[in-house]
Amino acid sequence: MHTDVALLSALLWMAGVTGHSSPRGHPYRQVRLAQDMSPTEGLSHKIGSPILERSPDITKARGTKSEQLLRIDDHDFTMRPGFGGPAVPVGVDVQVESLDAISEVDMDFTMTLYLRHYWRDDRLSFKSNTNQSMTFDGRLVKKIWVPDMFFVHSKKSFTHDTTTDNVMLRVYPDGKVLYSLRVTVTAMCSMDLSRFPLDTQTCSLEIESYAYTDDDLLLYWKEGNKSLNTDERISLSQFLIQEFHTTTKLAFYSSTGWYNRLYINFTLRRHIFFFLLQTYFPATLMVMLSWVSFWIDRRAVPARVPLGITTVLTMSTIITGVNASMPRVSYIKAVDVYLWISFVFVFLSVIEYAAVNYLSTLQERKEMKLREKLPCTCGIAHPGMMSASYSEVDVNTTGNYGLPEENGVRRERMLVELALETDQMTGHVGSRAYSSIWIDTHAIDKYSRVIFPGSYILFNIIYWSIYS
Repeated sequence: MHTDVALLSALLWMAGVTGHSSPRGHPYRQVRLAQDMSPTEGLSHKIGSPILERSPDITKARGTKSEQLLRIDDHDFTMRPGFGGPAVPVGVDVQVESLDAISEVDMDFTMTLYLRHYWRDDRLSFKSNTNQSMTFDGRLVKKIWVPDMFFVHSKKSFTHDTTTDNVMLRVYPDGKVLYSLRVTVTAMCSMDLSRFPLDTQTCSLEIESYAYTDDDLLLYWKEGNKSLNTDERISLSQFLIQEFHTTTKLAFYSSTGWYNRLYINFTLRRHIFFFLLQTYFPATLMVMLSWVSFWIDRRAVPARVPLGITTVLTMSTIITGVNASMPRVSYIKAVDVYLWISFVFVFLSVIEYAAVNYLSTLQERKEMKLREKLPCTCGIAHPGMMSASYSEVDVNTTGNYGLPEENGVRRERMLVELALETDQMTGHVGSRAYSSIWIDTHAIDKYSRVIFPGSYILFNIIYWSIYS
């Protein structure tokens, strides 16, 4: 009995000691709550803390999604802003990054640019105490309305996607939107090559809305010509970029109506030095080389004929090489005029030698006939048979006896005088027979040395004064 009372008294005493050690709660719980409290919560209990005076920005809250903040699910973004009302203004500016290629064969150009759109959509407005914008990548673009721009007369185009889609969307609290993307486009450029390669070309990149007419979408350059910016490092190996400027026009389609169209116009002037080295200088040298035959003896057939044929074939190769890199246009280009007239000069030099050779052969035949008319060979050598002896020189060599010009052309004359003495058997009185042969062999080569170079120099003066 006493043992039970003693155990009960000991238990009551231990309970009393425990109660006095923690009279106001559990100390371990208080320590845990203090450790779990964040520094911000702890500072908020301090009197006069600046955090108490600053309200949180809902746009920077971690728990709010962008779709919820912009209330995307609350609106139908398949419709344009202000549907049923006036046209929504969409401003555009362009930063040209590079002109990659200009092709005369395909008549197109390739350009890489930054295309930026500016408009206002009240459905995207949100509350922000700091008036700061929000920037998104291309994933949000598919969920809201954006202008449906396309490039008129483009052959192919694409938006860059390395390392991600090069698309940026920036939304301001008042609903203003900036939509930017990096695009490479290959578009048509109608070129007039009648003055090629001394030409200047003007190409245009045209931007237009595909679905919205001018009643629904007002497309304009945001700051006029200042809306078009170019990189100063843009250069082309074959062209000099002279000017960039912008224009705005209305385009009409019979089935859909009127559309606003923006133009990026740029003027290109072709560099001539490459074509001087590759086309004009070789052609001129071939023409000058063909003149060398005028100073070669006309009896040297193996020297003059191959020279003429070589120059003709070389000119044909030059013409073929130039036309191989050009489109098959139905009009004559400036380079065609120069090359074909040069080809005519080379061809005429070959024809000139053909004429010289023909006249030389004709001369030989006539002289052979004169020799056959002589009484005998011994009679020619006898001093009494001819009053003026006929020298046995080369049939192609003639002497100039200083005869006057006839019809403006000096002719060389070879006079063969045959004297027939009195026939002693018949007692016939002696008489003289005269025979003259007129030839132009030397004159052709002599005048060609002056006429051909003079004519070609005159042609070059006229050509470069017209096309340069």
